[in-house]
Amino acid sequence: MRLLNNTSNPIFSNYFWNDRKTANAKMTVTGILIKTFLMLTITTTIVVGVWKLHTSGTNIKWFGTGGMIAAIVISIVLSVRQHWAHFLVPLYAVAKGFFLGGFTAFVKVHYPEMPYQAIGVTIITFFTILFLYQTRIIVVTKKVRSVIITVCSAIFLVYLISWILSFFGIRSFIWGTSWIAIGFNIVAATFAALSFLLDFDFIERYKNKAPKYKEWLACYGLLVTIIWLYVEILRLMKKLAIRF
Repeated sequence: MRLLNNTSNPIFSNYFWNDRKTANAKMTVTGILIKTFLMLTITTTIVVGVWKLHTSGTNIKWFGTGGMIAAIVISIVLSVRQHWAHFLVPLYAVAKGFFLGGFTAFVKVHYPEMPYQAIGVTIITFFTILFLYQTRIIVVTKKVRSVIITVCSAIFLVYLISWILSFFGIRSFIWGTSWIAIGFNIVAATFAALSFLLDFDFIERYKNKAPKYKEWLACYGLLVTIIWLYVEILRLMKKLAIRF
């Protein structure tokens, strides 16, 4: 059966869900939540480990960059080898742990409580969006879906171009503390949060229908969104702290 692509999360695209193979066990919400919790635990454990290494004087300069590159490579492999998700997703969680550890360690030096505050805001945002979705205060219509996907795609394109320009020593506007940079962060954080709506909607549509192993793919999708939202919130908080 042809499944529709209803989310901004690339992992929830048609590619991953068009599968003629059948399985007795089906994807469940409980299975997705358990796997997501385990992956977040792995990521958090590595982040704390990197923080301790940084505190002890270890050079973690390349932890963030290495973790980010590894996460990108794993994502590319996963996009063409979905049946490897049961071990690629944990590897992705590890890579993101090193990325977040390196990224947040330097923030923690100047603003010790900020990473924890960002975690708190991320958790609150997650459950707020879940509440809005479950109570149908916000309904995921075709128009809403289209707007979120379009804006998220544009945001990722800006990040990609900025990342490429950085290799040539060109620093784009999104990395500064100008009002434009802060405004971009606000928009990015807002649509990172809104993309949860599409993920929840997709999972609800195909729970108890998709094969069991695709819980790993759904877990990966949620992991991508949660980490993206956390990074955007932390970057925004840092910029506001510097600005004010």
